[in-house]
Amino acid sequence: MSTDVAADAPATAPEPPRGGRRGAGLLKTRELGIVLALVVLVAYTAIDNPRFLSGQSIRDNLLNTAILAVMAAGQAVVVITRNIDLSVGSVLGLSAFTVATLMSQNQGLPMIVAILVGLGVGAVCGLVNGVLVRYGNVPALVVTLGTLYIYRGVTYSWAGGSQVNADELPRHFLGFANDDLLGVPWLVLIALVVVGGVSLVMRNYRVGRELYAMGSSPPAAELAGIKVARNLLGAFLLSGALAGLAGVLFAARFGTVDAAAGTGIELNVVAAVVVGGVAVFGGSGTVWGAGLGALLLTVIGSALAVLDINQFWQQAIVGALIILAICADRLVAVRIARSLRKRDAHV
Repeated sequence: MSTDVAADAPATAPEPPRGGRRGAGLLKTRELGIVLALVVLVAYTAIDNPRFLSGQSIRDNLLNTAILAVMAAGQAVVVITRNIDLSVGSVLGLSAFTVATLMSQNQGLPMIVAILVGLGVGAVCGLVNGVLVRYGNVPALVVTLGTLYIYRGVTYSWAGGSQVNADELPRHFLGFANDDLLGVPWLVLIALVVVGGVSLVMRNYRVGRELYAMGSSPPAAELAGIKVARNLLGAFLLSGALAGLAGVLFAARFGTVDAAAGTGIELNVVAAVVVGGVAVFGGSGTVWGAGLGALLLTVIGSALAVLDINQFWQQAIVGALIILAICADRLVAVRIARSLRKRDAHV
């Protein structure tokens, strides 16, 4: 599959299918569907409990979405290349514990140092994933499932059953999660910058078009001279780095960090990406869609809690949304294939 992003690809990239514009239109329709679903969900919940639209409730939803959206942005790039990164939850945990330990032992370190350390830890983990996938010729699903346990094991071994408590962290670090600029929390601003920046690169720059081309047809991308190895390593490095950044935001928001931080969040990240319209078969979708998917999943969890609905239904709804998203991807693929066959029949 291919989006309108790939339609603007340079001469060196594989020529996208002419049905791509129709597929792009369907994907944009899905993003609009997410927005409509959010409006309906928020309206229904607010009618049942008006406090759902209180300032604190909205702030909490946005802060929780910020961490998930940052990770979803990196995951979206990997999935667009027809791969997956299941290790992001463990990378978040390793980064969060590293930064929390560092800040507790060095109270005077500025926030920028914590952010750089988190990005560095995540980038190293992501680069290891990329090298194993590309040069080990092992499917990304297998590699990142293995590194998920490895990174988590490293964190448990280091922590040794201990944890970093909020009272051990400097005030400026904990305050960062609650500080804002013109009323918008810093965590939300960071998420917007990350999602917007990655989306801009994927849509308007050559490397983004090459990543879409790789996902649409890996053999054709190789034949077209695209530097597949470099781009693949870059995609995994970005995913790891953003998971590391999310670890810093996690530590600042929750304060108390142990070796189990971020356990299971990788499933929510993948769900946000898929629900947001990024095809699991690669080559289509947008980073903004992944961000909207993160917002939808966060609001669903919050709304069900407000409506006093069993936690089971939250998981069931997320699972149903994933299945519907995959079915929608297949529908797009089938419609594009039919349009191509009709075109070829008339030639």
